Amino acid sequence: MSGASSAIRRTLIVVLALNALVTIVKLVVGLRTGALTVVGSALESGLDLLNNLIALTLVGIAHRGPDEEHPYGHAKFETLGALAVVGFLSISCFELLREGVLALVTGSEVRRPEVLDMAVVIATLGVNAFVVWYESSRARELKSALLMADAAHTRSDIFVTLLAVASLWLSGLGVRRIDGALAILVALIIAWTGYQILRASIPVLVDERALEAAQIRAVVEAVPGVMQVRDIRSRATGTHSFAEVTVAVSGLSTVSDAHALADEVEQAVSRRLGGGEVTVHIEPA
Repeated sequence: MSGASSAIRRTLIVVLALNALVTIVKLVVGLRTGALTVVGSALESGLDLLNNLIALTLVGIAHRGPDEEHPYGHAKFETLGALAVVGFLSISCFELLREGVLALVTGSEVRRPEVLDMAVVIATLGVNAFVVWYESSRARELKSALLMADAAHTRSDIFVTLLAVASLWLSGLGVRRIDGALAILVALIIAWTGYQILRASIPVLVDERALEAAQIRAVVEAVPGVMQVRDIRSRATGTHSFAEVTVAVSGLSTVSDAHALADEVEQAVSRRLGGGEVTVHIEPA
């Protein structure tokens, strides 16, 4: 297992343990009070927990090197993991929205919460905030799409937990139907989070360009000996970038000279891609 893979796994294990704690606390309070927003918040944290387990399975695959059947590596498996997050978000969004509408229509009431109920739910806010900071910073450091998607999901937990606290407080004051209304708002927040993750994942799956062709062209044309840039392709997988460039050189160049020039172009483009893998095709001008 690569160093990056091991680092991501260690990060996920820490996050998994914290999410498990938060899920249990919210579920106990939600069942005690009957607050739909708190149960929804527990569901949101529970999905984080499930996503962590899926991620731990996928990350080992995603960081395998290229093989005969996967010459570009396995990094897209990490993006598939991000899409799995969207799938679970969609399920939770639908169920919470349905229950919220039902509670709003029927006027179901929340049992008056105790001070301890409020305190422990508020305490989970601090845990959520730490998880978002920790996982986001590790995602940027390790260039992990999976960690970033999971951190985005946990970020929505903060707003969901705030709504759960508001629901408990207002219900304790005797405000009717507030729990159902806030549960619908929670469902909309979950839907928005899913959209953001999907928006970031699709470009990787459809091989959207990693850099504008004009930027790569400028780098290649600056290499002495390149007479023409004929074709440019690039793509990214979240953790890796790839580029293919076809350049024309003098027909009088020797094979050795053309090979040396190709190496220079590869190094120049790779630096521009931030260490990406570059393939250069040489053609006579």
